[in-house]
Amino acid sequence: MYIPKHFKIEDEVKIYEIIEEYSFATLYSTHKGEPYATHLPLILKKDENALYGHFARPNGHWKDIENQSVLIVFQGPHCYISPSWYEITDAVPTWNYVSIHLYGKVDIIEDEKVIINSLNEMVNKYEKPDSTYNLKNVDSRYVEGMSKGIVAFKINITKIEAKAKLSQNHPVERQELIIGNLERSGNQDNLEVASLMKKNL
Repeated sequence: MYIPKHFKIEDEVKIYEIIEEYSFATLYSTHKGEPYATHLPLILKKDENALYGHFARPNGHWKDIENQSVLIVFQGPHCYISPSWYEITDAVPTWNYVSIHLYGKVDIIEDEKVIINSLNEMVNKYEKPDSTYNLKNVDSRYVEGMSKGIVAFKINITKIEAKAKLSQNHPVERQELIIGNLERSGNQDNLEVASLMKKNL
């Protein structure tokens, strides 16, 4: 990923926060000799420097993914930035965004216990704290049957690239104008970008 130095995220804590917050990722590899992508939620295990997830078994992506170098993209909030907000005429539009690229190697998981634990972690991550649903309350035979329809995997992370393009290359006064316009829009992505810009000021 092309990352000018002022857009590079070096803080590991921030990188992990973004991965946790925007955990629905795109996994890219080569499948049958062509670029191929699958969109799926992933669980980060910092202590293992790894990601866990699963394919639907009918998705053939898993069949030739082992031993490849794969790319995983976590896309944070993004939005259009209008030059009309700068209060100058000599300017061009741009796009602000946050993106994390992880590279790694995939291991297919066969261990049933690891698969069930991974599914439990994923459900617990996305269910609200007051939710009445818990995978552990579902009949184990049903869960085991359903788990046969997936292929679980672990991605061992080999490299991380992290970018936050949030108008850091503009003067503070201009950044404040951008934030104000984004906040007035009411659009969710715009509000999230504005919030991230504030943290960088």
